[in-house]
Amino acid sequence: VQLQASGGGLVQAGGSLRISCAASGRTISTYGMGWFRQAPGKEREFVAAISRNGGSTFYADSVKGRFTISRDNAKNTVYLQMNSLKPEDTAAYYCVGNRYGLYGSAVDFDSWGQGTLVTVSS
Repeated sequence: VQLQASGGGLVQAGGSLRISCAASGRTISTYGMGWFRQAPGKEREFVAAISRNGGSTFYADSVKGRFTISRDNAKNTVYLQMNSLKPEDTAAYYCVGNRYGLYGSAVDFDSWGQGTLVTVSS
């Protein structure tokens, strides 16, 4: 499966942004999906993950209560709604998938898309 993230941009602190991940090549309905991010000069970190049917989600402590991951399997798309954004949320955000339906911070995601850059100004 090919994953393409989009929707990144520049937003002020306290603002909101929704980024999307469009999948192609095969259906993601059997995939566990997630988002990672990498800030300049920092290691890549887990952000959020969602089960195959969207009924279960998992978040990093740093974004819990502010970010919401969701999916629309009919559209083969995953979303990340980001609210109350902080400058420390500035990063390239990557959409990821696991073909076995696994999801979570320690899962070995085997599909990675290109990142979309989110910049939060103070």
